[in-house]
Amino acid sequence: MFDQTQSLPPRPGVGYKPQHYAQILAEAAPVGWLEIHAENYMGDGGRPLAQLRALSEQFPISVHGVGLSIGGDARLDPNHLARLKHLVGWLNPASFSEHLAWSTHDSHFYNDLLPLPYTDATLARVCAHIDEVQETLGRQMLLENPSSYLAFAESTWEEPAFLREIARRTGCGLLLDVNNVFVSAVNLGFSPQGYIEAFDLETVGELHLGGHDEDEDEHGAPLLIDSHGREVADPVWALLEYTLARSGAKPVLIEWDNDVPDWPVLRDEARRAEAVLSKVLA
Repeated sequence: MFDQTQSLPPRPGVGYKPQHYAQILAEAAPVGWLEIHAENYMGDGGRPLAQLRALSEQFPISVHGVGLSIGGDARLDPNHLARLKHLVGWLNPASFSEHLAWSTHDSHFYNDLLPLPYTDATLARVCAHIDEVQETLGRQMLLENPSSYLAFAESTWEEPAFLREIARRTGCGLLLDVNNVFVSAVNLGFSPQGYIEAFDLETVGELHLGGHDEDEDEHGAPLLIDSHGREVADPVWALLEYTLARSGAKPVLIEWDNDVPDWPVLRDEARRAEAVLSKVLA
């Protein structure tokens, strides 16, 4: 059995951005933990790694991968996996996670997290890849639910059941992105509360929140884009409260990756998450 990556505190964390480094260190416990994207810290040295080492002395760190292509047809890139192993080895993060998505084909890498059909064949491939990651890293990983803009006609599994079965077969944990649930629910026309009720909340190691943009499809129907470029929308806050009422306290992350605001704005989002956590616990 791998080490369980459940040691993040049940407090809000934020996605770390280098422009906030000095302000984060200057404040007394501004957040409970920090998340980094693995691919930004796979080099051999320099300021990014020096800052990360300093931050890791004061905050639990969650490493979030965006480039493994867990759902891809091809084998995992052994060089990428080796760099990830090196990073996780010296940093010893509290948590490691990746996405239920693919981003590679042949020798090409796409800067997108692309969807996959939920079939028995896909299930077997994803489980094999997760087994390889966990064996290589020697630790449990968390798998994140995607934001969806389409559904595959060949899918034979509902997404919550698909993720539950992956966790059962591999022993991985799950990362529940609440904003992704809301985005997918609006785009595909299902109940976000029903999705949460069907989700395996006992295996969830992190909850994520982020901003989305509102658009319309070619027929004038609402279309939400998981942009991570603005504050969390009110209906997503309400869905977080709905989720926490069923799951109990969990680590909650605020993601803001595009049009990154000044530190006080991001800190205020974390404080709002803290208020929701406190309300649920009370």
